Amino acid sequence: MVRNGLRGCLARHERFLVVGEAADGREAVARAKELSPDLVLMDIEMPKLNGLSATEILHRDNPKIKILILSVHDPAQYVLPAIKAGARGYLSKNAPTEELLQAIEMVDAGESYFNSDASLAALDQLTDRAGAKQGQRQISPREREVLVAITDGLLNKEIASKLGVGTRTVETHRERIMRKLNLRGVADLTRFAIAHGLVSWPKAPAAPPL
Repeated sequence: MVRNGLRGCLARHERFLVVGEAADGREAVARAKELSPDLVLMDIEMPKLNGLSATEILHRDNPKIKILILSVHDPAQYVLPAIKAGARGYLSKNAPTEELLQAIEMVDAGESYFNSDASLAALDQLTDRAGAKQGQRQISPREREVLVAITDGLLNKEIASKLGVGTRTVETHRERIMRKLNLRGVADLTRFAIAHGLVSWPKAPAAPPL
């Protein structure tokens, strides 16, 4: 039912062509290797081989194939393993159609797509590990929001307006994040986020209406 729904959704848009589908993880790997699609929408919970293992195999053997995870599972548990397996994005099956189309286009263009929940979940895990390793305190929820906004390419003034705080407050949060993560400048801070796949920046141009 889910596959039929996705196929029907994508069939209404001429810029997308569904070339195949699979009922389990092993079939997904085999079909992807056979058809060499530009992008694979990968579930996590599948028979025979789960989506994370299938993603890892495809990323290893066919790195040109981009993989977008589409799952009902809580990103707090799966987003970081998905990134490590080679996924370029993580999206909930409950996401609106417009967000799914945007995610597909961004990942196909070579970018990453992680919505705010997925980005913050991954940042939670990454900063927990960084703090444990370096003896640093965890960054606060507000600091995580600032970091996600930075990865979206927002300036201090724009972040301040979005979060309803002063520009100086944003600057302070930025300085604290760099200190806690042992980074030396804004460029390092941005590279940290990009290197871990937490990127919706630079944003892809909006697709023209059909």
